[in-house]
Amino acid sequence: MKAQVFRGVDQLSYEDVPLPEIRADEVLVQVRVVGLCQSDIKKIKYPLYEPPRIFGHETAGTIAAVGSDVQKWQTGDRVVVLHHIPCMHCAYCLNENFSMCEVYKTITTTAGFAPSGGGFAEYVKVPGHIVRNGGLMIIPDDVTFEQASFVEPTNCCLKAVKKAQIAPGQTVLVTGAGPIGLMFIMLVKYFGAQAISTDLMPSRMEKALSVGADAAFDARDPDLVDKIQALTQGMGVDVSLLAVPSDKAFFQALDCTRKGGKILFFAEFPDELEIPLNPNVLYRREIDLMGSYSSSYRVQSLAAEIVFNRRIDVDALVSDRYPLKDLAMAVDRAITPTPETYKILIFP
Repeated sequence: MKAQVFRGVDQLSYEDVPLPEIRADEVLVQVRVVGLCQSDIKKIKYPLYEPPRIFGHETAGTIAAVGSDVQKWQTGDRVVVLHHIPCMHCAYCLNENFSMCEVYKTITTTAGFAPSGGGFAEYVKVPGHIVRNGGLMIIPDDVTFEQASFVEPTNCCLKAVKKAQIAPGQTVLVTGAGPIGLMFIMLVKYFGAQAISTDLMPSRMEKALSVGADAAFDARDPDLVDKIQALTQGMGVDVSLLAVPSDKAFFQALDCTRKGGKILFFAEFPDELEIPLNPNVLYRREIDLMGSYSSSYRVQSLAAEIVFNRRIDVDALVSDRYPLKDLAMAVDRAITPTPETYKILIFP
């Protein structure tokens, strides 16, 4: 089969690799579409993992083969593959910190080499642990593979929205109107809150409004804080969701968040970046800082229901489609986006 093999930093090789062999409790999925995630891009562009590997994890496809012990699934089933499934019995899982579970963090879906997701290939092997414990989800007949590939990123954003306890009547600031920021806007609206978006590109501000934002501002606007205060009767927003790894965005959020409000870090900041912060700002204003990493097993079914029943318009997020052989071009497009670049999908 064909696959895009990571051979080193910024080195992708479109080559033939052996079709994965499945064991009795495993399933082989033919990949129909896989989303290009920022985490994939980081793994390709930086020396984070030893090559060779096959990345890609926002995967939707068709079951091509099942092991002899597999009961529930059969060939031809259209499925979403969820590459993170927790053990459900460690201390982290018992406290519902599923993304801290070592079993969760250890990626086992693979198209060859060290298991690394495997979606950037024609076929991916799904191990028994994931097959048995909810890591495959059936795609309804009226849902496209493209739409289904959004279940995993929707789960990640939904986890953050739930953690921040966003509720009807609240006002939420979303920094950044890329594909993740736009999804946040959709989910904020779905939960009955108002969304205010910031970005640097006029086209993305317009896009934010088109998917439901109540207001969108240039992040460089010197009057940004005053404008948000005016929109919130002088209170500030209830929650700020940081969808860009920017210290400037953080300090804007700090200025725009009301006393007793919350700021949630969703984007991963560079490790070398240090943000000086007087803790008395948090103490006196009682602002909660929190982080949300990856997905949550607890909201998995809700994420699928939201996507499958079109509670949010994931089709509006797709801007580019590339064949698997052009993955390197897709990565370059994501790194240097045009004003109209949002979510990029890859097709083996």
